[in-house]
Amino acid sequence: MADRNTPVLIGTVPLLYVQSLSITEGYQIERIAGSRFSQAIAPTAKTIAVEATLPGPDRLLLKKQLEALALVSRVMVAATAPLLAVTGIPVVCGMTVSLDMQITDLRFTQSVTKREALDVSLTLRHVPRSSVTAILGEAADLALAAGTALSAGTPPPAPVPRIPLEPLAAGLAVGV
Repeated sequence: MADRNTPVLIGTVPLLYVQSLSITEGYQIERIAGSRFSQAIAPTAKTIAVEATLPGPDRLLLKKQLEALALVSRVMVAATAPLLAVTGIPVVCGMTVSLDMQITDLRFTQSVTKREALDVSLTLRHVPRSSVTAILGEAADLALAAGTALSAGTPPPAPVPRIPLEPLAAGLAVGV
């Protein structure tokens, strides 16, 4: 199980080398009229932040696919992926299944240390398009949670062994 690499799917774009994924959810709190009590009345927008690396020769193709998903115009997005005219961008990962997401921030970084890879940082926000897709998204998320709870065992704490890079290992051997 430790050698399996489960991708994070942003629409149809598989991100195989995700460094971090965080979900932010909250609730709108309102004071009850004529009372000193407050009540959570509605959830605020859910956001998902993903940090990943796009390695190898396919990195620019994946970059263009993410840029196409991030287009603001629903007509342009629908032309790119016809199903997105009805729903938003689905995000499928080990932590959630979220439908009706829209990319609100997309950043690519290339550095000297990773010439053959791009680092990508993207933020998605839940933008419900219909109550049917909202219910389907919540049902899929609940099914993921139930399936995870029933799965056998827990993964090891560090499934990928950490190996120092050659320059760092050589520097340590010399005592630098």
